[in-house]
Amino acid sequence: MVHQDRRGLPSGSGSAAARDAVDSALWRMMSFYDVPMADLDAAIAADDAWAVPPLMKAGFLLSLTEPALVPEAALQLERARERLHGRSPERERAHVEALDRVLEGRWAQAGRVWDTILLAHPQDALALQWAHLWDFYRGDATQLRARPARVLPEWDSADPLHPCVLGLYAFGLEECHEYAAAEDIGRQALQADPRVPWAIHAVAHVMEMQGRFDDGGAWLRQQQPHWAEGNGFAVHLWWHKALFRLEAMDTAGVLRLVDRHLSGDALQVTLNRVDAAAMLWRLHLLGEDVAERFKALMQGWDLDPGRAGHYAFNDLHAVLALLGSGEMAQAERWVARCAERALAAGDVRRDNHLMAREVGLPLMRGVLALARGDFDGAADLLYPARQQATRFGGSHAQRDLIDLTLLAASARGGRRRLGRALVNERRMAKPMTPLTRYWLEQLGDSEEARA
Repeated sequence: MVHQDRRGLPSGSGSAAARDAVDSALWRMMSFYDVPMADLDAAIAADDAWAVPPLMKAGFLLSLTEPALVPEAALQLERARERLHGRSPERERAHVEALDRVLEGRWAQAGRVWDTILLAHPQDALALQWAHLWDFYRGDATQLRARPARVLPEWDSADPLHPCVLGLYAFGLEECHEYAAAEDIGRQALQADPRVPWAIHAVAHVMEMQGRFDDGGAWLRQQQPHWAEGNGFAVHLWWHKALFRLEAMDTAGVLRLVDRHLSGDALQVTLNRVDAAAMLWRLHLLGEDVAERFKALMQGWDLDPGRAGHYAFNDLHAVLALLGSGEMAQAERWVARCAERALAAGDVRRDNHLMAREVGLPLMRGVLALARGDFDGAADLLYPARQQATRFGGSHAQRDLIDLTLLAASARGGRRRLGRALVNERRMAKPMTPLTRYWLEQLGDSEEARA
């Protein structure tokens, strides 16, 4: 007998209780309301022979980009593999194959496996969610938009997960600079279900990219009851709120948000600490004294050099935290370890190692040069890496940190024309903001900055 889940997809479990628990876990993974582990434990209790619950545990752990969690993820993936049998649906086998690729560091290959699943089963939300996350980690904006677009017409709008899929699509549209469509789709998702932080996030990104910092702050404040408590996306959305304050050059407001929401117990995983480091670095570039905050951030961060080289995006932010704390020698050791791993024999074809060699390491060496006071050397390293920074992962808003660092290097050194060119880009992309005026002034163009 072929069992099916609530979307009609073939399932390897004959237990309705197990399937329901997995569906609840899937909703948590897509909405970020609490972690899915309790639901997955309930599914295992209902059907210990089913591969999907340990499979989902493995994927969830890997999605956190924490090197310390990789051994447990590998153990859960092996448990899933042991539970596959002759009657296991092909889609469940393919999910195991995709996570094998993730574990090997071959993220693009994993995406191709998930794409194969979605062509056969467009309603496989697990494949869509994971493909979207690793597309994001690889900076693949085209797939962030195209993958949800390929499946959305096949979804029933009454499905409880349909708003989550709309949220994924909205973010992909925004990353492809389709701002009006992104905002419209994001708002549609929230009309159907206000508890879709990914859609809230997508609309916030639109407002960030358009320089609508007052609108953005008001938007997040309006939606705050749906994301600020009990949601894994909260720290990142507080980061966005601080980003809007930064664009207004309200550094005191940014510091208040950092101290209340981007520090201490709020920072549970590396992805949270990355947000905190990114905001503190932006303040540091503006001349704010945030060294003690950087030091406090480091206390909860596993910065053993043995952890370096797992994900280039996170590695750069670890270097920023170390430099902001005045730990130049430790930052240099971290970069050296990243280089060692990126160039290791047998690892050269893995996605992260390519990202590290071609983008991550030049960026890390650039910020090291800036910290040493070699401003022109920093600019010469950062500018070429900037041209391919989308391969580095993250969003346009997150990668703007590279441009801001370049602006600081240009303003403090001899690359004023480069700095002016970067400001011109900003002025053409969105209205003049207080932050852009600040950098014009730093580049010696104060008269135009006041215009």
